Parts: sequence; C-alpha cells; structure tokens
Amino acid sequence: MNDEVWETLSESERNNFMDECFGYDDELRKNGHLTGGEGLREARNAATLRWQNGKVSVTDGPFAETKEQIGGIMMLEATDLNHAIRLLSKHPSLRLGRGGSSWEIRPAVDLAAFMEESKRRGS
Repeated sequence: MNDEVWETLSESERNNFMDECFGYDDELRKNGHLTGGEGLREARNAATLRWQNGKVSVTDGPFAETKEQIGGIMMLEATDLNHAIRLLSKHPSLRLGRGGSSWEIRPAVDLAAFMEESKRRGS
C-alpha cells in the first residue's frame, strides 16, 4: 500500500474502500479460498533485525526504504498460480489507483514437511 495515496483519501473514502475489500475477502472465505491472513500496522512501527559483525543489529523502521510497504498477508487456497492471479485480480484494493496497491503472490512452503525433513537429517 502506498501511504501517500492512502493519505489523500477522505475518511469516508477510506471506510468505503475497506468495506469493499472486506466484502471481497468474505466472498473468498465463503468459497473456500481465503484460509487465513492478517493486516499489518504501518511500516513506521516496524523493527528490522540484521546479522552484522557477528551479532544482531536492530533498527527502527521497515526493511527497505520505499514508498510502498507490505500491508498484510493473505493465505489463499488456489489450484495453481493462474487461479490465484484470477482470484486476486478481482480484489478491490488493486483499484485504489495511482500506484496505490499491489499484490505479490508466492506459493507457501510446506513447513511441516520441511521440519520433518530437517529432523530426519538430524537423527
């Protein structure tokens, strides 16, 4: 989400936008596609950890200096990448305008299988 675009919206426009997004999220959930997710607070509330000089370094703020920040995480159940693209192409947040929103789609790691493989290697 581009904070500059968000700040140009009136409170009424923000509320209508969020209601429309939540409505589509409900449709995704009802059809078995939305399996989880969470919104994130503003990037200015972030802390970034890095490994530097043999120890953890903590800095205030987001990982990257950019106008666009991650607004949340959504877990979808889709048959493949094209299906996920079709589902998210209908999300109202993409219409915020003027470069206001984008989605990055990635397959999830099967963490349980990954951990099980790690255990097998360790024993």
